[in-house]
Amino acid sequence: MNPNEHKLDNPVWNSLNEFHAGFALEYDGGKCYKPEYCPFGGFVNFENFNEELVKYATETDNFYIVGDTPEYKGELTKNKILVCNQMVLDQPFKLEINESIVELKTSSQKKELFNLVNLIQPGYFNQKTSELGKYFGIYKNGQLVAVTGERMKMNEYTEVSAVVTHSEHTGKGYAKQLIKHVTNLIFQENKIPYLHVADFNIGAIKLYEKSGFVTRRKINFTNLINN
Repeated sequence: MNPNEHKLDNPVWNSLNEFHAGFALEYDGGKCYKPEYCPFGGFVNFENFNEELVKYATETDNFYIVGDTPEYKGELTKNKILVCNQMVLDQPFKLEINESIVELKTSSQKKELFNLVNLIQPGYFNQKTSELGKYFGIYKNGQLVAVTGERMKMNEYTEVSAVVTHSEHTGKGYAKQLIKHVTNLIFQENKIPYLHVADFNIGAIKLYEKSGFVTRRKINFTNLINN
């Protein structure tokens, strides 16, 4: 067991306290991503939790607090709580990559990435999310049909995120090949890949388990909106 594995209990705070410090907005007891990059916040001190969330709400009217949070009783509306499995991959898994995988670096590629992710998983991928890490895709007949990349990054852990395949191209193994590609790069950086998946998404969980990911814990994504 990695002695720093506890940092995964508060991935936003620790990412913004380490590798992603340049993307942070700092609050009393908390750190939040600048919302154009990612609508996530994390807290270690809850004494002024409600008041600090209202401050973040002046930056974005729809965001998530990730991890264990106390009951919120402020002026914002708690819209929903998404319970996720936090899964960790300890070592590379075996898979032959036979698709052409492209790093999405140009402005047009990033626009295609943004549109595809928000078509399939709206609400989490903002205009500059692609600048948090490297993102990769598979094209078919000139169309971007599957993507995967990196989101929250600590010194020792990198989150695999935006595992998305267009609905007309599922069942072809694109996601698993992209996961293999991205996790290989993370291991090459001497970091450990982890991810979050909604606990009701049984199909995705099975895919990750077949790739060697193991569920570490349940973790809450608490959605707050400013009406």
